[in-house]
Amino acid sequence: MASGRSQAFVAEVSKPHASMKKPKPSAVVYEPEFIEGLRLIFEEKICFNRVLGLRIDRVAPTEVSCHMAMHPDLIGHYGHQRLHGGVIASCMDGVAGLAVMAALGAKHMDEPIAKRLNRFDRLGTIDMRVDYLRQAIGARFEVRAQVLRLGSRVANLQMSFWGPGEELVATGAAAFIVS
Repeated sequence: MASGRSQAFVAEVSKPHASMKKPKPSAVVYEPEFIEGLRLIFEEKICFNRVLGLRIDRVAPTEVSCHMAMHPDLIGHYGHQRLHGGVIASCMDGVAGLAVMAALGAKHMDEPIAKRLNRFDRLGTIDMRVDYLRQAIGARFEVRAQVLRLGSRVANLQMSFWGPGEELVATGAAAFIVS
């Protein structure tokens, strides 16, 4: 009987999951007021993002990118001048939240801008995993997040943290509550 269960499990796992498909490009065009509202919330109102120095570079319906500059308060190892791993994880978490907000904004284009921006109040990280691939040494870093699935209650994402010269420093996956 155990072998029957494992065969059924293998059959289920081998099927491609809908969230594994490459996202389709979207024709959503955000209003400048929505983008400015996102920027204000993300860069100014979320105090910890200010401490990290996160700045938005690009916002699209399923993915976003931001950057941050290294500064002395973020160093994790004084001898090597490398970025602290907690800073990397925090940046990835923050940018993932921004990606969910962008996806929600695209999903609810029929709503007024203020109502879409208020959806930020209901977001929260449920689970997050970070894989550190190499040390983060440099003056500027880029953080990217992509929404793989946006459900009515949970969003699933992939994130990446990039160093100088497009060097991949860390990858991550997260689940966010959206209701």
